[in-house]
Amino acid sequence: MGIEIEKKFLLNNDEWKKEAGDGEQFRQGYMSGSNRSSVRIRVAGDKANINIKSATLGVTRKEYEYEIPVEDANEMLDSMCERPFIEKRRFFIKRGPHTWEIDVFEGDNEGLIVAEIELKDPDEPFDIPGWIGEDVSEDPKYYNVCLVNHPYKDW
Repeated sequence: MGIEIEKKFLLNNDEWKKEAGDGEQFRQGYMSGSNRSSVRIRVAGDKANINIKSATLGVTRKEYEYEIPVEDANEMLDSMCERPFIEKRRFFIKRGPHTWEIDVFEGDNEGLIVAEIELKDPDEPFDIPGWIGEDVSEDPKYYNVCLVNHPYKDW
Protein backbone atom coordinates (compact mmCIF):
# COMPACT_ATOMS: atom_id res chain seq x y z
CA MET A 1 0.00 0.00 0.00
CA GLY A 2 1.26 3.49 -0.84
CA ILE A 3 1.15 6.11 1.90
CA GLU A 4 1.69 9.83 1.44
CA ILE A 5 2.69 11.95 4.42
CA GLU A 6 2.69 15.55 3.31
CA LYS A 7 2.54 18.90 5.06
CA LYS A 8 1.35 22.02 3.25
CA PHE A 9 2.16 25.63 4.12
CA LEU A 10 1.49 29.15 2.93
CA LEU A 11 4.52 31.36 2.35
CA ASN A 12 5.61 34.45 4.31
CA ASN A 13 7.55 36.11 1.50
CA ASP A 14 9.31 35.60 -1.84
CA GLU A 15 12.74 34.73 -0.41
CA TRP A 16 12.33 31.15 -1.67
CA LYS A 17 12.79 32.44 -5.23
CA LYS A 18 16.51 32.99 -4.54
CA GLU A 19 16.90 29.20 -4.19
CA ALA A 20 14.50 28.07 -6.90
CA GLY A 21 15.40 27.21 -10.47
CA ASP A 22 13.09 27.38 -13.47
CA GLY A 23 10.55 24.95 -12.08
CA GLU A 24 8.37 22.55 -14.00
CA GLN A 25 4.98 23.20 -15.59
CA PHE A 26 2.11 20.96 -14.43
CA ARG A 27 -1.32 20.45 -15.95
CA GLN A 28 -3.62 18.18 -14.03
CA GLY A 29 -7.26 17.26 -13.84
CA TYR A 30 -9.52 15.19 -11.65
CA MET A 31 -12.02 12.60 -12.75
CA SER A 32 -15.43 12.64 -11.12
CA GLY A 33 -14.94 10.57 -8.08
CA SER A 34 -16.39 9.23 -4.95
CA ASN A 35 -16.34 10.60 -1.45
CA ARG A 36 -13.68 8.00 -0.63
CA SER A 37 -10.97 8.84 -3.18
CA SER A 38 -9.77 11.15 -5.92
CA VAL A 39 -8.33 10.18 -9.29
CA ARG A 40 -5.88 12.65 -10.82
CA ILE A 41 -4.27 12.77 -14.24
CA ARG A 42 -1.09 14.87 -14.42
CA VAL A 43 1.21 15.91 -17.23
CA ALA A 44 4.56 17.38 -16.19
CA GLY A 45 6.95 18.01 -19.05
CA ASP A 46 7.39 14.80 -21.03
CA LYS A 47 5.99 12.55 -18.29
CA ALA A 48 2.46 11.74 -17.15
CA ASN A 49 0.85 9.77 -14.38
CA ILE A 50 -2.41 8.68 -12.87
CA ASN A 51 -2.74 9.09 -9.13
CA ILE A 52 -5.36 7.71 -6.75
CA LYS A 53 -5.56 9.20 -3.24
CA SER A 54 -7.82 8.44 -0.32
CA ALA A 55 -10.16 11.33 0.46
CA THR A 56 -9.11 11.80 4.06
CA LEU A 57 -8.17 14.96 5.88
CA GLY A 58 -4.78 15.40 7.43
CA VAL A 59 -1.17 14.80 6.54
CA THR A 60 -1.38 11.02 6.00
CA ARG A 61 -3.31 9.51 3.09
CA LYS A 62 -3.23 6.36 1.01
CA GLU A 63 -1.73 7.11 -2.40
CA TYR A 64 -1.05 5.10 -5.54
CA GLU A 65 0.70 6.62 -8.57
CA TYR A 66 1.56 5.07 -11.92
CA GLU A 67 3.26 6.44 -15.01
CA ILE A 68 1.11 6.46 -18.15
CA PRO A 69 1.78 7.57 -21.75
CA VAL A 70 1.60 11.36 -22.17
CA GLU A 71 -0.71 10.99 -25.17
CA ASP A 72 -3.18 8.96 -23.08
CA ALA A 73 -2.95 11.47 -20.22
CA ASN A 74 -3.71 14.42 -22.53
CA GLU A 75 -6.67 12.56 -24.02
CA MET A 76 -8.04 11.77 -20.52
CA LEU A 77 -7.53 15.38 -19.42
CA ASP A 78 -9.37 16.72 -22.45
CA SER A 79 -12.24 14.25 -22.45
CA MET A 80 -12.72 12.83 -18.93
CA CYS A 81 -11.56 15.36 -16.33
CA GLU A 82 -13.47 18.08 -14.51
CA ARG A 83 -12.79 21.74 -15.24
CA PRO A 84 -11.01 23.93 -14.43
CA PHE A 85 -7.70 22.13 -14.66
CA ILE A 86 -5.10 22.70 -12.00
CA GLU A 87 -2.30 24.57 -13.73
CA LYS A 88 0.83 25.45 -11.84
CA ARG A 89 4.58 25.77 -11.96
CA ARG A 90 6.38 23.70 -9.33
CA PHE A 91 9.76 24.68 -7.93
CA PHE A 92 12.00 22.34 -5.96
CA ILE A 93 14.24 23.47 -3.09
CA LYS A 94 16.46 20.93 -1.35
CA ARG A 95 16.94 21.39 2.40
CA GLY A 96 18.86 18.63 4.17
CA PRO A 97 17.24 15.26 3.45
CA HIS A 98 13.99 16.90 2.29
CA THR A 99 12.83 18.69 -0.82
CA TRP A 100 10.35 21.53 -0.57
CA GLU A 101 7.93 21.78 -3.49
CA ILE A 102 6.62 25.30 -4.09
CA ASP A 103 3.50 25.43 -6.27
CA VAL A 104 2.72 28.72 -8.00
CA PHE A 105 -0.80 28.33 -9.33
CA GLU A 106 -2.10 29.74 -12.60
CA GLY A 107 -5.49 30.01 -14.29
CA ASP A 108 -8.46 30.06 -11.93
CA ASN A 109 -6.10 29.60 -8.96
CA GLU A 110 -3.66 32.36 -9.90
CA GLY A 111 -2.30 34.15 -6.84
CA LEU A 112 -2.18 31.04 -4.67
CA ILE A 113 1.29 29.82 -3.70
CA VAL A 114 1.84 26.89 -1.35
CA ALA A 115 4.86 24.90 -0.19
CA GLU A 116 4.70 21.16 0.45
CA ILE A 117 7.10 18.74 2.06
CA GLU A 118 6.82 14.95 2.04
CA LEU A 119 7.84 13.09 5.16
CA LYS A 120 8.46 9.47 6.14
CA ASP A 121 6.62 9.88 9.44
CA PRO A 122 4.05 12.48 10.58
CA ASP A 123 6.32 13.41 13.51
CA GLU A 124 9.56 13.52 11.49
CA PRO A 125 11.53 16.71 12.20
CA PHE A 126 12.38 18.98 9.27
CA ASP A 127 14.04 22.33 8.66
CA ILE A 128 11.52 25.17 8.35
CA PRO A 129 12.92 27.95 6.15
CA GLY A 130 12.12 31.56 7.03
CA TRP A 131 9.84 31.88 4.01
CA ILE A 132 7.46 29.22 5.36
CA GLY A 133 4.26 30.57 6.90
CA GLU A 134 1.01 29.12 8.20
CA ASP A 135 0.53 25.34 8.23
CA VAL A 136 -2.61 24.60 6.14
CA SER A 137 -2.15 20.82 6.00
CA GLU A 138 -5.50 20.19 7.68
CA ASP A 139 -7.46 22.76 5.64
CA PRO A 140 -9.18 21.01 2.70
CA LYS A 141 -9.68 24.22 0.70
CA TYR A 142 -5.95 24.04 -0.15
CA TYR A 143 -6.17 20.49 -1.52
CA ASN A 144 -5.76 20.48 -5.29
CA VAL A 145 -8.89 18.35 -5.73
CA CYS A 146 -10.90 21.03 -3.86
CA LEU A 147 -9.43 23.84 -5.97
CA VAL A 148 -11.27 22.43 -8.98
CA ASN A 149 -14.72 23.02 -7.48
CA HIS A 150 -13.80 26.07 -5.44
CA PRO A 151 -10.89 27.86 -7.18
CA TYR A 152 -8.82 30.50 -5.42
CA LYS A 153 -10.31 33.28 -7.59
CA ASP A 154 -13.68 32.69 -5.85
CA TRP A 155 -12.43 32.88 -2.24
